Amino acid sequence: MDSSVTLSAVRRRIAIFFFLIAAAVALLIGRLAWLQIVRSEELYAAAWEQWNRSVPARSPRGSIYDRAGRILAGSITVDTVTAIPPQVQEPRHTAALLAPILEMPEDELLERLTMERSSIYLKRKVSPETSQKIRELELPGIVFTPEGKRYYPNGTLASQLLGFVGMDEGLAGLESYYEKYLQGKEGYLLFPSDNLGRQIPHEVKRFVPPKEGLDLHLTIDETIQYIIERELARAMIEFQPKQALAIAADPNTGAILAAAAKPDYDPLNYEAGSKHWPLAPVTNSFEPGSTFKLATLCAAVEEGLYNENEHFFCSGSVNVAGRTINCWTVGRGHGSISYREAVESSCNPAFIKLGERLGKEKLFSYIRAFGYGQRSGLDYPGENEGLIFQPAQVGPVELATSSFGQGISVTPLQQLMAVSAIANGGRLMKPYVVEKICNLEGEAVYERQPEVVRQVVSKATAAKVTWLMENVTLHGTAMNAAVEGYSIAAKTGTAQKVGPGGNYIPGEYIVSLVGFVPAKEPQFVLYVAVDGATRGVQWGSQIGAPIAKRIFADILNYLQVPPLKSQTLPEAQPVEVPDLSGLDLEGAAAELETAGLMLRLVGEGQYIVNQTPKAKAVVPRQTQIIVYLGEGEAPTGEVSMPDLRGFTMKDAGEVLTWLGLYLQAEGSGVAVEQEPAAGDPVESGEAVKVIFDAPMER
Repeated sequence: MDSSVTLSAVRRRIAIFFFLIAAAVALLIGRLAWLQIVRSEELYAAAWEQWNRSVPARSPRGSIYDRAGRILAGSITVDTVTAIPPQVQEPRHTAALLAPILEMPEDELLERLTMERSSIYLKRKVSPETSQKIRELELPGIVFTPEGKRYYPNGTLASQLLGFVGMDEGLAGLESYYEKYLQGKEGYLLFPSDNLGRQIPHEVKRFVPPKEGLDLHLTIDETIQYIIERELARAMIEFQPKQALAIAADPNTGAILAAAAKPDYDPLNYEAGSKHWPLAPVTNSFEPGSTFKLATLCAAVEEGLYNENEHFFCSGSVNVAGRTINCWTVGRGHGSISYREAVESSCNPAFIKLGERLGKEKLFSYIRAFGYGQRSGLDYPGENEGLIFQPAQVGPVELATSSFGQGISVTPLQQLMAVSAIANGGRLMKPYVVEKICNLEGEAVYERQPEVVRQVVSKATAAKVTWLMENVTLHGTAMNAAVEGYSIAAKTGTAQKVGPGGNYIPGEYIVSLVGFVPAKEPQFVLYVAVDGATRGVQWGSQIGAPIAKRIFADILNYLQVPPLKSQTLPEAQPVEVPDLSGLDLEGAAAELETAGLMLRLVGEGQYIVNQTPKAKAVVPRQTQIIVYLGEGEAPTGEVSMPDLRGFTMKDAGEVLTWLGLYLQAEGSGVAVEQEPAAGDPVESGEAVKVIFDAPMER
C-alpha cells in the first residue's frame, strides 16, 4: 500500500477525532453556560430549597385610627407554636407534654408531629403564658414564630363599621374592604437542613421579619361615635325596639363622623353576634316616611311651585285615582293651613298636591339627583341601593305616595347625604370613611379629597328649605329635638313597616329624624331611626326627636360650638299641660304633639288613669309627661310591677309613688335593672330595688 495514502487516511482520522473532541467540548461548555448563566437563578433556588427549610411568620395587620389618631383596632405580637416533624425526637412524649398546655387532644397533636411535612402549625396565636410554658420544656422540633393578633381597645364601639378578622384575613366591615392594605407581607424563619429535613448542627438560623400592613386613618370621631352609641343603647332600654340606628356626617365634605346600630356584637367573639354584623345605616333600606318629603319640597321650591303663604285645606285624606290616602291625623285633618304650616305639621295631602304640580318626570329627576335608588360609592362593603319607581311604573297613586315617602325604599345613608346637600348649599357629596392610608413611617400613601357628585339645587333653594326645616324645629313636629341656644334644621318621619309579603305590618313603624346644626353654618348632619318600638308612641316626634336632641346637645358641646344668645328657644316658651285623664294613647299623643311635650308610658291598658305633671301645670316645652295606663281607675292594692327600664331616678320614684311603692335606688343614670321584675305582682307598700347605670356600661 502506498505510504502517502496511509498517511492521508491517518490525518483524516485525526482531524475527525479532533473535531469530535472540539464539538464535545463545545457542547459541554454550552451546557455549562446554560446551567451557570441561563438557569443559574432557577437552579440556585432549587438547591436553596433542598438545603434550607422555612417556617412562615405572618405579618401584623395595619392599625385603624379615628380622625384624631386614637386607635380603634390594632395588633399585638403573639407566638404561634409550630412543629418541624423531622426534628421531633419523641413524638408521643412531646404530644403528651403539649396536650394540656395547648388544650388540644393528644392524638391530634401526635398526628401533626408525625406528618411528612417540613413544618406544621400546632396552635396559632397563643397567649404569652402558654408560649412561656412551652419554651421552658425545650422540646426538639418545636419552634415559635411571631404573629399579629387583633384587638379592639373600645370593645363593641364601632364594631359593625370596623368589622372583624378571622385567623388570616378580614372577614367583615373595613377589615374586609381594605384587606389588601391592612394585611402586610409574610416573613419566615429559615434554617439549613439535611436531606431528611433535620437542622444541620451549628448552622445559623435566619429570621426574615414580616412587613406590617398599612394603617387606616378614618373620618370617624371616637367621641361622636360613643355619644351616638350611648344614646342608641338608651333607646333600646327605653323603647325596647327591634333595632335603633344612627349615622352622622360632615355635610361640607361627605366625611362620615359616626355610624352605628344596636344591637351590635363583640368583634373578638363575632360568631355569637352574626345577626348583627351588617352596618344597618348602610346596608338596610326601608320606607323613609316624612323625612323624604324634603326631596319633594326642594324640587317644588327649585321649580317655583311652592309658596309658603299659599293656603291648603286638609280634610284628613285625599282621593287619588279612586284610592283614599290618609294624612297622619287619620280623619281629623289639619283644616285650612298655609304651606309653611303644612311643612311644620308634615301634612301628607299638601305634599301630594306638590307632587302633582311637579309631575312624575320632574319629581323623579330630583329624587335621582339626590342620590336615591343608587349606591353612593361609600368605601364599605354591602351598601344597599334602595328602590324607587322606574318612570314606566309611576301612575297617579305612585306619584302621590312617593311625594311623601311611601311605597319606595331608601337607606339611612342616602337620607343623610340628601339632607347634607340641603345643609351645604345644594351640593351632593360622595361619602367616605377612610381619610388616608399611611405606612409605618406615618407617610400618607393615599389621601382622600372631598368629591362633589353634582349640584342638585341652587343655594337659594337650599337656604329656603333650611329655613322651613328650622320652623319645623321651632313650631312643628321636631320641637322635641330643639337644643337651647342653637338653630336646628330638622324633619321627623314615621313610616309603616313592610312585611315579607309586601304588605304593611299592623302596628309596626320605623320612626326617624334627620337634621343638621347649626342651621346656618352646619357642623354635622344626623339621621336617627328606631325600628319597631314596643314602648311609647311610635311617632318620630316622640321617639326620634328626643334621641336626636341628646345627641345634638352632646356633640355640640364636644365640638365647642358656641350657642347663639339671640336664638329663640322653644323650651323657653311655657305651655299648659292638658288633662289626659280618660284619653286613649293616640288621643293623648295628639294633645301633647301640638303642645311640644313628650309622652312616656307606664303600665298596661287602654286609658290614662294618672299623669305627672298634673293637668294645667305650666311647664317648658319638651317636658316629659308620664302617664299611667289602666282600664279607667287608678290602681289600688296588688298591682302589676311596671317596666321602669330607661327611666331617670326622679321619674321612677314618681311612678312608684302613684302605685304606693317605695324606691330603693342604686347607682346613677337611667334604670337598667329592677326587682321585682316587670309584670310581677306587688303589694302596696313594698320597696322596689332599681339599679341605675349608663346604658353603654351594661
